Amino acid sequence: MRVPFHGPCLKEHPVSEVPDTDFHGFGRFFLPGPTEVRPEILEAQVSPMFGHRGQAMKDLMRELQVGLKDLFQTERPVLVSTSSATGLMEAAVRNGVRGRMLALVNGAFSGRFAEIGTACGKEVDAFEVPWGQAHDPAEVDRRLSEGRYDAVTVVHSETSTGVLQPLEKLASIVARHDDVLLLVDSVTGLAGAPVLTDAWRLDFVLTGSQKALALPPGLALGVASPALLERAESISDRGVYFDLVSFQKNLEKDQTPNTPALSLLSALKAQLGRIAAEGMEARWQRHRSMAERCWSWVEETSEEIEGLSVLPPRPLRSPTVTCIRLPEGLMGPDVVSGMAKRGYVIGGGYGKLKPTTIRIGHMGDHTMGELNELLTVLEEVLKSLAAPAGTSASAGSVGS
Repeated sequence: MRVPFHGPCLKEHPVSEVPDTDFHGFGRFFLPGPTEVRPEILEAQVSPMFGHRGQAMKDLMRELQVGLKDLFQTERPVLVSTSSATGLMEAAVRNGVRGRMLALVNGAFSGRFAEIGTACGKEVDAFEVPWGQAHDPAEVDRRLSEGRYDAVTVVHSETSTGVLQPLEKLASIVARHDDVLLLVDSVTGLAGAPVLTDAWRLDFVLTGSQKALALPPGLALGVASPALLERAESISDRGVYFDLVSFQKNLEKDQTPNTPALSLLSALKAQLGRIAAEGMEARWQRHRSMAERCWSWVEETSEEIEGLSVLPPRPLRSPTVTCIRLPEGLMGPDVVSGMAKRGYVIGGGYGKLKPTTIRIGHMGDHTMGELNELLTVLEEVLKSLAAPAGTSASAGSVGS
């Protein structure tokens, strides 16, 4: 199967950095989102339309809930939104914050959570730590003890840096503080890393379809606690489209509050079947194994390419995305372009890390074999770019 490349990574990489080439089959697209989607899941979208207020929709929503509850490890209803995950981030703020929130910021997307709070008219205290680090639960506890907050926002797996926050520990800290809700973005966490919504007492946790779920973009999924819904009912300006009370009431009737993306729901049904066949424990372990392989490859390759390293320290690394620091003299856009010439898509550095890092999204339905093939080519590209001009290892192997 020959799949033409239409530039899904152009938002992060200008056209000049991504050659116009073709990518052959599944297993060469390692962007940290959107992730590659299996052909049979794409084909599931080509199904007849049906009335979204009829019995067919009710039957579909009931069926989806079985797989979604397993995905989130919850007994609560799972809310389904036709939007990007950013929509449910705004919903979390509008429905869960009365006035003041503590935003845990350690990268671009946790920073976005803080920006959404400000845009929604909330008072935001940003607790920032360096990119590549996670937050100390004890320090979060101290700040909650000293200030009156309605909620804490956190990004479980920070896609810009590859950091995995200690979510279970943070949740236990927040639970000690009365009337403080924990609002969690697990966009590159859920379906690739354990997220135990009920056991960890998460007040709101959300994800997007285009990451470890390995679906096309356009769906956001979330779970709200009774405390969050009670809080939402007390907030009069929580909006309309992302009113979580409305989501909950409609879900009780096996409906969505607004017209849903029926084609994406068909793909979700198909993918939940594949995930159930694999099993959540096995899916988590596959992601962890791919991450460990990527990290060990960096360590091995750094013996020849001095200065190559994984950005976060090992205990803080996400199992779904690895952010790799490049040696001085190597530029992220050049590596991304070199890989594209060989028929592979990887992520460049994000935001202020763009010149100095690359990112590999080893999530979704990728396998260890596909990852090993990618790493072999990446090593060749890095050695070619790192070689002094005029040597035999220069640009020839990249363009072949």
